[in-house]
Amino acid sequence: MDGSSKSCQILKKSETIDLRSKYVGPSCTLFFKADPLKIDEASGQYMYDETGQAYLDCINNVCHVGHCHPAVVEAGCKQMHKLNTNSRFLHDNLVLLAQRLVETMPPSLCMVYFVNSGSEANDLALRLAKHHTKGSEIITLERAYHGHVLSLIDLSTYKLNHITDGMHTKPDFVHIAECPDSYRGKYRDTDHSKDQLADLFVSSVDGIIDEIHAADKHLSCFIAESMQSCGGQIIYPDGYLSKVFRSVRAAGGVCIADEVQVGFGRVGTHMWSFDAQGCLPDVVTIGKPMGNGHPLAAVVTTREIAASFAACGIEYFNTYGGNPVSCAIGLAVLDVIKNDKLMENALKVGDVLNTKLNELKSKHQLVGDVRGVGMFWGLDLVKDRATREPATEEAAYVVKRAKEEHTLLSRDGPHDNVIKFKAPMCFSVENAETLAKQLDLIFTEIAEGKMAQQATHKVSNGTSQASSEPVAKKLKTNGNTLHTGEGLHMNGQKT
Repeated sequence: MDGSSKSCQILKKSETIDLRSKYVGPSCTLFFKADPLKIDEASGQYMYDETGQAYLDCINNVCHVGHCHPAVVEAGCKQMHKLNTNSRFLHDNLVLLAQRLVETMPPSLCMVYFVNSGSEANDLALRLAKHHTKGSEIITLERAYHGHVLSLIDLSTYKLNHITDGMHTKPDFVHIAECPDSYRGKYRDTDHSKDQLADLFVSSVDGIIDEIHAADKHLSCFIAESMQSCGGQIIYPDGYLSKVFRSVRAAGGVCIADEVQVGFGRVGTHMWSFDAQGCLPDVVTIGKPMGNGHPLAAVVTTREIAASFAACGIEYFNTYGGNPVSCAIGLAVLDVIKNDKLMENALKVGDVLNTKLNELKSKHQLVGDVRGVGMFWGLDLVKDRATREPATEEAAYVVKRAKEEHTLLSRDGPHDNVIKFKAPMCFSVENAETLAKQLDLIFTEIAEGKMAQQATHKVSNGTSQASSEPVAKKLKTNGNTLHTGEGLHMNGQKT
């Protein structure tokens, strides 16, 4: 890259859209599909479209340590120049990465399997549980999402409930427990104390276990994210996971903690979210952040479960899982988390977000609930705080208007009314303050009726509001990306 402002795009945006429509399956969705972004470059917590416009990225939990972090890019390029092959040859990167991962885990979690994605990791975790317990029955949570392969769509009501052609329904061996959402779940904080909530939601799991035993069947596993992400940024009641794990183990099952979206220090206080929940799983699945955008994931389990899997009669081999390039990148990500003090940053930024988002709740009736920790937050938007009726249309407006303000947000939850925040870990205090100001502006617009006015204006004129001033502009110096208007955690080297 010569440092000029000229974009390196090959096609015009309209041509890219036309080719995607022609050659890419229609089920492959886009963010902002009414007006999709064409992203040409990225650096730190910023992404750039084909015109060079910067967008503050509040949703990309894949590029965990920041887009195009120089240390991660260098590690991958350096190893790619030297060797890339499959894991049936000895290589130092694989064993060193396994060692480094195990050192972050409780002592009992000491055996590692490398795979390519969170979906693969969760699928393998189910296999490990089945071979260890010889059980068939699986318990998961309502609203769960654990991956896109067939075995995981079976468990993921987040997706499964929306399949309309009747060709894929929940198997009988999958049992769905109540989502432990104390704001809009079956048991709510308005009706029960904090001490009661965990036990009430655990009773849903205990009831399923009783039904499994009554049918003379055997429990294989319980699987849950340590904090539920796609289901609405849910933080479980204190003690919930520990008590569920106790019940599951007593029934002979294996406890699987899915850390694909919530691990690698995102909570700030601990490397893994299950530690923050005060519980000990039998199997941990990790992915997304592990390769900072490179396909890399893993399963970590106990020596006993690994032995049961080894005794099943077939070897385990994964062509790309644990290849030298992926492992070099994984090692670099761990180094950056430590060297850039990203867990400490998550705590600092998380404290600011906690304050700012709750100030918005005090000011705007639209905000029904603020929940989160570290770099993981959700705003549950409501039409009425008493009834907690979800404000779905308002959430859609917030996401659209934030994009016009050059900030990328998304919404999720069973009613698509939860504004979710899972930014790269280099997100700064200044970024958090900017985000809060933008949300304040947009919430005020909604309160003043501008959302309805825009909808009417768009219907009558076929137009929408013009974009506001950018949150940051891009300057280029000697091939590096710098910014005006926002602080940047690092200067990401251009590729």
